[in-house]
Amino acid sequence: MKKAGVLSVLFVVVLLAVAVVAEAQQPTKVPRIGYLAASSLSALAARTEAFRQGLRELGYVEGKNIVIEWRFAEGKLDHLPALAAELVRLKVDIIVTAGPQTTRPAKQATSTIPIVMAQDPDPVGNGFVASLARPGGNITGLATLAPELSGKQLELLKETVPKLSRVAVFGTSTNPGNAQNLREVELAATAFGVKLQYLDVLSPNDIETAFQAASKGRADAVLMLPGSVLVLRRAQLTDLAVKSRLPAIYQQTEFTEAGGLMYYGTNTPELFRRAATYVDKILKGAKPADLPVEQPTKFEFVINLKAAKQIGLTIPPNVLARADKVIK
Repeated sequence: MKKAGVLSVLFVVVLLAVAVVAEAQQPTKVPRIGYLAASSLSALAARTEAFRQGLRELGYVEGKNIVIEWRFAEGKLDHLPALAAELVRLKVDIIVTAGPQTTRPAKQATSTIPIVMAQDPDPVGNGFVASLARPGGNITGLATLAPELSGKQLELLKETVPKLSRVAVFGTSTNPGNAQNLREVELAATAFGVKLQYLDVLSPNDIETAFQAASKGRADAVLMLPGSVLVLRRAQLTDLAVKSRLPAIYQQTEFTEAGGLMYYGTNTPELFRRAATYVDKILKGAKPADLPVEQPTKFEFVINLKAAKQIGLTIPPNVLARADKVIK
């Protein structure tokens, strides 16, 4: 009996040991992140790389301890709802959205999967969060809301082109946040005594028409509002601005890299790098409802001297001295 009892105890010990080893050998769950963007990968290369960099800084290596499901609409905004639904079917742990055009279909696709906005001009106005301090739902992230931005851009245009009196404003009326951005430009224009000509660019087909209208309207310069249609065709836009000999200021840094004259605004790749911190916090148990939306605190001013030379414009020394970066 004693021998049988000892054998029974040994058998139980062996079973427990096997169970512990088996449990230790179980692969840990690798987080799966969905990334939803309206434009193409090539158009957003700097932003996606900044997001990857932010993840690496926090110890996440794509393909090793984190999986990213990349979804790009290639400028076809009507494809976004299907792409968002696909990420939900994949049961990703978090969806990162590259702009308001992508946050809305993601919000419509799920009310339970956490959504991290890499950027949004007005998260409250767009109905994505209850407030910046307490989002309240499954969405949080970073805002680009900066009321002084448009006024500063007009100020820089005015200093660069002293005789500035007419400005063509390119925007996309269907773009969330466009109306608010336009209101800010209008307020600034009144203060600076500048007349505005708003030109709606709903598709790539409208770009050449918009430049023709700007020239016909005797515009002295162009101000570009943010929008996926414009970003996707930034090379065409900057090229036409040069051919039209129109000084232009943009709200996204990719334009100056593509040959645009000036950029003033938030450092967009930095926002995408910061988005990784929200992913990290949520993976560690934080709820989007309790994570305040981060607002921009740093802005940058970039001047492309090559573009200035191409349109025969001399940048005043006082404007040049204020640039954070000069492209030669």
